[in-house]
Amino acid sequence: MKLNHTEKKIKRPQTSRLSEMQFPHPTSSDKTTDRIRPSLPTAVVYCEGNFARIDGKTANGLVRHSEAYLIHSVIDSTLAGQDSGLVLDGIENGVLIHADLDSAIRGSQSPLHTVIYGMAPSSGKLSGRDRTVVLKAISYGMNVVCGLHEYLGEDVEIAAAAKSRGVKIRDIRKPRASKDLRLFDGSIQGIGAIRIAVLGTDCAIGKRTTATVLVRALNAIGIRAVLVGTGQTGLMQGAKYGVALDAVPPQFCCGELERMVVDADRAERPEVIVIEGQGALSHPAFCTSAFILRGSQPQGVILQHAPKRPHRCDFPNMPMPDPRSR
Repeated sequence: MKLNHTEKKIKRPQTSRLSEMQFPHPTSSDKTTDRIRPSLPTAVVYCEGNFARIDGKTANGLVRHSEAYLIHSVIDSTLAGQDSGLVLDGIENGVLIHADLDSAIRGSQSPLHTVIYGMAPSSGKLSGRDRTVVLKAISYGMNVVCGLHEYLGEDVEIAAAAKSRGVKIRDIRKPRASKDLRLFDGSIQGIGAIRIAVLGTDCAIGKRTTATVLVRALNAIGIRAVLVGTGQTGLMQGAKYGVALDAVPPQFCCGELERMVVDADRAERPEVIVIEGQGALSHPAFCTSAFILRGSQPQGVILQHAPKRPHRCDFPNMPMPDPRSR
């Protein structure tokens, strides 16, 4: 989850902070990956004016890592013509940034099946400009994936357009029907895997990225590990187990997360289960971290902190806490 941000827009490639870790994202330039994963739907990520910034964290995550979609390009007119990997991490990835949807379609060597809304605005809703892009994508016969709190599948105009064109709308944050939600029942106590939650001192601070890198590193050295996602970006990336926790009624948050952790344990029999964090335990604007601690009952916690961040994201009157006290 995130709140708005006031950093300056990036206009040139930035020095990588993650140069030691190569993210296994399928890109249009990776011909080997194309052959290995031919069934993945191709996608363009819409992130106008926000790529490589906090509001564009969904696009940032998908460019770095995606097991569910083959990311061909990004839309952000302020960075058009640049390589998204160079802009984001200083590492070329072959995923070009385009000025608009038409340019992305023209520049793709294969049909684009899906447009992914790659931003996480504090309002949780679609802007008028963004609505126009979504409707245009639908008119071109493209499926739409969205992680907003506003469900596009329930929007009368967008739903009608999708039905007319025979395309699908995937609202990542939409929870199960109320009758299918479950309460915490303690079944997590029977899990044998070590559970590690990745939490943070603020929102949008890198918890999901750290969790993804950790799971990959553990598996690389022979320790069976699985990720349980708790936010929209992780689910878009293809997390096999997870729930968009901030869209679940509070009474059921612990039980829904427990369900996912138990399912992961029973199906995968991992040695380690890493749970992606959300929000921040000490931040009064968020409550999901508390549900993660209660619902997953971790034996260990990794605390993510940004030493140079002066204040809480989008709260200039709230200084960042000292991690030693949180």
